[in-house]
Parts: sequence; C-alpha cells; structure tokens
Amino acid sequence: MIKFDLSKPLHIIPVGRVAIDFNPTDYYKPLNESANFNKYLGGSPANIAVGMARLGSRVGFLGRVSDDQFGTFVTDFFKNEGIDTSHIFRCEHGEKLGLTFTEMLSPSQSSILMYREGVADLMLSPEDVDEEYIASSACLLISGTALCTSPTREASFKALTYALKNNVPVVFDADYRAYTWKSDDEIAIYTSLVAEKADIILGSREEFDRMERLLGLDGTDKTSSAYWLGKRASICVIKHGKEGSYAYSREGNYKVGTFPVSKLKGFGGGDGYASAFLRGLMRGDSLPDALEQGTASASMLVASHACSRDMPNEESLFAFIREKKAECGSVVTAL
Repeated sequence: MIKFDLSKPLHIIPVGRVAIDFNPTDYYKPLNESANFNKYLGGSPANIAVGMARLGSRVGFLGRVSDDQFGTFVTDFFKNEGIDTSHIFRCEHGEKLGLTFTEMLSPSQSSILMYREGVADLMLSPEDVDEEYIASSACLLISGTALCTSPTREASFKALTYALKNNVPVVFDADYRAYTWKSDDEIAIYTSLVAEKADIILGSREEFDRMERLLGLDGTDKTSSAYWLGKRASICVIKHGKEGSYAYSREGNYKVGTFPVSKLKGFGGGDGYASAFLRGLMRGDSLPDALEQGTASASMLVASHACSRDMPNEESLFAFIREKKAECGSVVTAL
C-alpha cells in the first residue's frame, strides 16, 4: 500500500511535542491528594519515537527543547535509545518544556493536567527545518499539537512540503489537545489541511470529528474513511478507546479489538499503538498483522506505569501477542 524506502539513513522523523510526564505512584487518588510522582519523557511524538526505536527502527526527531537540565534529560534519553538528536534544538529565550501531571483515579478513569504556556516544543521555527534531513527519512510523522500555533505550525507545513517534494510518506497523528488551540475552527482548518496530504491518518473518533467539523460529513467511520481515502490517504485508523479501533484501507477494512490486560491507567495506549503499527507496516507485514501489533502494544502500555520508558521491544511484543492469542484468539477481523 505504501512504499517505505528503508535504505535511507532514517526510517521515521516525528515532528512536534516532547515534554516531561509526572505519573503518580500514589495510585487511585485524585491529583490534589497525590504526593509522589515518577518523572518520564513524554509527548506523543516523543513516545512514538522511543517506541519505534525499541522495535528496531532508525529514528530521528525534529523539535525544540528547553536549554536546561530537563532539555538535557530529553536529549540524553533519546541518545540512550539510539535516536538521532541532531535536529533537536535548544530554545534561546527561556522557554521551558511542557509539564504533564497525570491522575489515575481508577484503572478505567484517568485525566491529564498539562502546563503548555510558552513551552519549548511550540518554538520550533521554519528555519529549523532542513530539506536534506526530511529527505533522509523513509517517513515523516506530524502530530496535531504541532499545528496549534506559530511558529511550530509553519515549521510543520514546511516539513510536510519537503516530504511531499521528496516522495517521503507522511503519517498524520491527529492528537490535537483542544486546550492548546484558540478555536474549533482553527483545529478543523489546520488538521484537515495536513490530513489531505497524509498517506496514513491516525486518530480517535473525536479527533476525526474535530478535523471534519467544516466538511459537512455525518460523523460516521464509514463516511470519514471514504472521504480521506478519496484524498491521498491509503490507510485511516479510527480509534474508539476501550472498544478498540477500525482500520480502513484501499485493500480492505478491519475491526481491531483489544487484548485483555489488568489496566493501570487510561492513557499512553495510542502512542504504543502508533509505534508498533507503523513498525509493522515498514517491516512489510500485512495490514492485519500490523494492526495486531499496534493493539498489542497499546494493551501493554495501559497496563504499565510509564509511556516512553515502558515501550516494548520486538521480543516482548511478540511474546505478548503469542500469549494473548493462545488465551483469546485473534482480535483483528475483516469487515
């Protein structure tokens, strides 16, 4: 469906948000009663970068971090995972990394408190985007949060332009984070503009609804997938939380369930899904197999405390799949 040139120096370059997550170790208390936290690298594109590196991909990253110890924490973490940091730039005017405090009220009820004012990742500028670097990758991933404001919005569109110019497949992860935008119209305009140029679109039903707000669609998966597959996309994955996801492609459509696990938290699964799913496609696996790997990684992540730190490697991912399929069978069915 999509040809990834894995002879290139890099397999994927995510663009956008990198942050610090503080996850409570005081389980199942409201945030105001939580006193102890573990610190992790966070941010959806950053988590996906780590997830794909763990699975054997050659990964770069395009973004900005704070010029302080937290910025060093991020770049050191990436380097230890084998991720290229040559295009992660330090901010020059005191901007800090975004902070995310998570709340785990129960295995099925979680929330996130983000500090996103004047943060480092939103300072990525068009001047930071190098055509040669984009062309050196087999894939470019753009996250919706990178489109919410200038200058990172223009930087993302410049990266997108270079990707299209150099025949680099584009993945759009619609992760939009409504509170970082000025209006619903902005969300719809800029996310739909990138989605029109993407080869793969990933998002929740809510994110597709936001993206399609001005398009007059009826809010169903069937209509959404038909619209975007009629543009450039070859694959649309629409996620429905604990109910699983649906994947639509020009070669077949699939319902994707979830593997049973003892959940610890309600976030992080989407990043695990994206990293394992994309790695499967790049490996040349069938769409159903790649979807199975994605939902397996998602299940593993919601059962663990961290996101980036707990991304599986190939051995643990496929061992999990074998174990769970022996228990409950396949979770991917053709529609």
